[in-house]
Amino acid sequence: MKCYYLYLFILIGICCFSEVKAKNTGKVFNGNDPAVRYIGRTLVSPDGSVAFDWVGTYFETRFTGGNVSVRVSETGTSYYNVFVDNKLHRVVKVCGTDTLINVVSGIDKRLHNLKIQKRSEGEFGKTTIHQFVLSVSGRLMEEPVVRTRHIEFIGNSLTCGYGTEGKDRNDPFLVETENCNMAFATMVARYYDADYTLIAHSGRGAVRNYGDSVRVSKVTMKDRMLNTFDEDLTHKWDFTGYRPDLVVINLGSNDFSTEPHPYKSEFVKAYKQIIAQLREYYGNIPVLCIYPVAMQAPVYSYYETIVSELNDPKVFLLKLDKDLYNRTTDMGAAWHPGYRGHQKMAMWMIPYISTITGWELTNKVIE
Repeated sequence: MKCYYLYLFILIGICCFSEVKAKNTGKVFNGNDPAVRYIGRTLVSPDGSVAFDWVGTYFETRFTGGNVSVRVSETGTSYYNVFVDNKLHRVVKVCGTDTLINVVSGIDKRLHNLKIQKRSEGEFGKTTIHQFVLSVSGRLMEEPVVRTRHIEFIGNSLTCGYGTEGKDRNDPFLVETENCNMAFATMVARYYDADYTLIAHSGRGAVRNYGDSVRVSKVTMKDRMLNTFDEDLTHKWDFTGYRPDLVVINLGSNDFSTEPHPYKSEFVKAYKQIIAQLREYYGNIPVLCIYPVAMQAPVYSYYETIVSELNDPKVFLLKLDKDLYNRTTDMGAAWHPGYRGHQKMAMWMIPYISTITGWELTNKVIE
């Protein structure tokens, strides 16, 4: 997972093609083929297609034949990391309706591992995977090993990887430079060899969203966290789909970024509601509440009140140091941390996660 800053240089600009027929080009597999394992919140249609929009949603399989294309439909424009045998193979841009996009080519026909990860937010597009198209000799095979740990992260732009590939803090945000794979959440998951789900949306808070004119916003992460899709409030998630071993909440910086700030009672109530919903659906798992680095208001006591009032031995609070990362050299685009800033956040969290979960620390590099 090294050389992250090469990502933009190997970006493949795939245009929004009109429909490309797959007749006689190879073997065709439905989006929900049993050999493909999806991690995250998805919706499967009767025709076998699989739809999702949350950032960080990924799917894994193994394949032979040296070539993989995916027939997709996209409501906007999304970007994906494609990994072959745990190495970044390419980045693809997905847009258009019923589009056939080549995601793997130029490799040998032996058995390989494939992981495709949605690196951009649901705000920019929802993807539907209709089919996988392989070469005539190709086939899909299930991954033999399933991870035994699962971490869910609930958050905002930092969890999404907003601007992580930007080169300077004054660079504007571009969808192309958002990459959740370079964010603290996925680093933590990789360190513990855990599956992960990112329930995150830039600019959203627990009770108030960034720049809102009111103290209490109409729809915040306490509402979105209940949905199958980030951008669709009508489809509620079936929480029997998975049960994480740990939930990490990184919210609050948007709530207090601009005036008017919510009252303490409003913030505490909304945050406690988030945890109550987690308890309802996930039971008595550890919940780690993060006090953000970039908090612009002295409200740490609000978080202490939340933990105190809950009086829940499985709810923990970790304060990230305000000087944890350098505000110049560790930044990506739009004054958000880049890879090095996120790496320092992950390095701060990992020892504490080990303490509250019992997961052993290793000599693995945090990257």
